[in-house]
Amino acid sequence: MRSRILEMGREAKILRADLSREEEVDRLAAEIVASTEALEVVVHNAAIYEKVPFAEIDRDRYRRMQAINLEAPFFLTQKLLPLLEKGENPSVIHVTDIGGEKPEPGYSHYSVSKAGLVMLTRALAVELAPRIRVNAVSPGTVAFPEAMDEEARREILARIPMGREGDCEDVARAAVFLALEAPYVTGQILAVDGGRSALL
Repeated sequence: MRSRILEMGREAKILRADLSREEEVDRLAAEIVASTEALEVVVHNAAIYEKVPFAEIDRDRYRRMQAINLEAPFFLTQKLLPLLEKGENPSVIHVTDIGGEKPEPGYSHYSVSKAGLVMLTRALAVELAPRIRVNAVSPGTVAFPEAMDEEARREILARIPMGREGDCEDVARAAVFLALEAPYVTGQILAVDGGRSALL
């Protein structure tokens, strides 16, 4: 990805952080603040995803899920707010999940984190308006886990009206639309799921 950006004549920097640790989130924010004067778009797409029965989720596992999927976007946006306020048409985009509104068994801690991110999207859209827009892209099945067997894949595809899984480009295009082509849209959750969330 970085090479493609450079080929376009643009500048690309790679900054790394462990978003499960508060000090790392703060360090990442400080590095971003030190490297630029303004931000136009912030996309929060880092997340962890795991299937664990509810009875087996301990506090450490739960807290790590919330820290990465929900708290990091919350506090990174907060710390980057001065840079966003200097942007021409600033926008924050969260990558949520249809599981944040329609949960499945085995993903309770994940669904809680994504449901929180959905509400954070709407809360910030109200609080940061009219200067900063805040929206979310809510993917469905975008890429099957490598370990998933064919029968499980067929069962999922049977619940997707379009009959196929999506890909990362589908999510990226939706984020670009929200950032660049929708100046009067804020507080919205755009499902990119082949119609799965519309199926009863």
